[in-house]
Amino acid sequence: MKDAEIVASLLLAIHVIVGFVAAVLIAANRRPSAAIAWVLMIIFVPFLGALAFVLVGIGRLPLARREKQLEINALVIERTPGLAQVAHRDEWPSWLGSAVELNRSLGALPMVGGNHADLIDDYEGSILAMARDIDDAADHVHVEFYILVLDDITEPFFAALRRATARGVTVRVLSDHLSGLMNARRRETISALKEMGAEWRPMLPLRPFAGQWQRPDLRNHRKLLVVDGSVGYTGSQNLIDSSYLKPKNIARGLHWHELMVRIEGPAVRELNAVFVTDWYSETDERLPLDTSPVILSPGHDRLDAQVLPSGPSFENDNNLKLYTLLIHNAVSRVSITSPYFVPDESVLLAILTAASRGVEVELFVSAIGDQFLVYHAQRSYYEALLRAGVAVYLYRAPTVLHSKHFTIDDDVAVIGSSNMDYRSFSLNMEVSLLVHGAGFVDRMRSIQDGYRENSDSLDLADWVSRPIGQKIRDNLARLTSALQ
Repeated sequence: MKDAEIVASLLLAIHVIVGFVAAVLIAANRRPSAAIAWVLMIIFVPFLGALAFVLVGIGRLPLARREKQLEINALVIERTPGLAQVAHRDEWPSWLGSAVELNRSLGALPMVGGNHADLIDDYEGSILAMARDIDDAADHVHVEFYILVLDDITEPFFAALRRATARGVTVRVLSDHLSGLMNARRRETISALKEMGAEWRPMLPLRPFAGQWQRPDLRNHRKLLVVDGSVGYTGSQNLIDSSYLKPKNIARGLHWHELMVRIEGPAVRELNAVFVTDWYSETDERLPLDTSPVILSPGHDRLDAQVLPSGPSFENDNNLKLYTLLIHNAVSRVSITSPYFVPDESVLLAILTAASRGVEVELFVSAIGDQFLVYHAQRSYYEALLRAGVAVYLYRAPTVLHSKHFTIDDDVAVIGSSNMDYRSFSLNMEVSLLVHGAGFVDRMRSIQDGYRENSDSLDLADWVSRPIGQKIRDNLARLTSALQ
């Protein structure tokens, strides 16, 4: 046998052995679809595939971070006995109690009643609303946003923070480290926060030489604001210009449409517990949790709300379990809005099953996308949805519908930072708000009606006859969606 043939045989044997070892190691405690995707990548692109797996396929959050989450969870449970009793359980649908118990066991936070909530779908209007509430702050302001940028649109928010620190209010700010590196005006933003006297920390910093390192694709994607523990905001919106200040977006005329919720009542203290946990993770400073008795203000809505944190600091995919349970229990209608819709198999099955058993199911997504692989992977699911009877609405360009929420029947809704995709279910730290209240759902349905008016309904016959090149891109992108 020639030397070249021997070398080729050895390389082939090594390739087979590496593929077999990879299959065994990767399959451990991983979804079969994700394991298969990684093994195929390593087999077909061995060196790049192996490098990618080492960087983003191995590991979870560091043990110290997960232990801090457990520590705060224990304190939250200890300080909230009986708090759930202020919810209006007698008005819930029969199945909601099991969902609330699931969330409590996963995220530690209870369902609490006596809340008031307003939905804000005006991009600049939500920033101005947050600024007005910051101007009323007397003790503290807690800011946590995946993307936080000082620009012409967010200046009123930063100006309100500046006024707050000037009158002695403690302002604590968290923003994602990697997103800060990738977005414009990072130095100006950090300088402004430091100059005004705000306490700023980056979330999940990637500083290997300082001992700060974890999988770089594990990010804190939460968006929340808490003022004095009495007013809170959460939802889909980052604090940045609606074009994200990216030249490609500006050239295409893209701008983002969001939905935020403003909350007053006992649920705000639960939202603040999420901030307290993340602040502890980044600073080692454990802020006190609110342990005061719950006093329901007269005139508040009879609105029950439960905050659900999720992400790799927990042992389970909290939001995935909640979403799947809710969809399976729908009786009449499910309306989903998700800018990045690349569902886990269990969520997809729940949606298809709901549609097949006669539930009216609709999905709102954007006609255009800002992320190539996610956009095309998402499109690969439309045919199965349409065949099952799901109505798919494409929100018209140049707006990117970035809102993240859904409604179940007439009185249950979820709103927050979480997309219905693999990243939000397993890799990102997210926060969702489960709400029971017919009035709240009516207001959300009104917003969804506006989406429908500004969307084009997808037709099955037209979709299956789209150009072959689009089908190839969609299906290939779908394969990459399971790499986690």
